[in-house]
Amino acid sequence: MILPILAYGHPLLRKECQLIEQNSDDLQNLISNMWETMYNAEGVGLAAPQVGVNKKIFIIDANPLFSEDHEISDFEKLNSKKVFINPEITLINNDECSFNEGCLSIPDIRAEIKRPNTIRVNYYDENFNDNSKVFEGLLARVILHENDHINGVLFTDKISSFKRKIIEKKLDKIKKGKIETDYKMSFL
Repeated sequence: MILPILAYGHPLLRKECQLIEQNSDDLQNLISNMWETMYNAEGVGLAAPQVGVNKKIFIIDANPLFSEDHEISDFEKLNSKKVFINPEITLINNDECSFNEGCLSIPDIRAEIKRPNTIRVNYYDENFNDNSKVFEGLLARVILHENDHINGVLFTDKISSFKRKIIEKKLDKIKKGKIETDYKMSFL
């Protein structure tokens, strides 16, 4: 089922999410709905709070970020579509790179965001198998963006106050629901 995506300004997007217990009711249904919602909105990642669920889970499918001329490594192929339950970022190197990020909860706004290029993530997959993996480049970026969501952080928090002032009116329009999207959204 396609769920509405919460828009910028919704208080749930600012809350730190709760851990998921192994035998949580309806977890597989939530994951299925999140995949359907993300693909419907043409996103590459989606966190539970974006669909109104205060739980530490997000999904990614970074395949659309890789251009056709980009040769995808076996690691990227295997790791670009994943479910992350109760993730913990345990290793971040000091090498940072910038990328023009956007967010399904903040449509029509993009900004250059600096993030670490290499991370290690401890997490459970959709079957509650324990995992610990290193991710680099675009995969690391998407994971960090979605991990921010489950900690109540938005990419707009990472831009300068000057740039934030420039987009303030657009953010206000999103908050008030005065935007159009090709996907279902929920406003305050």
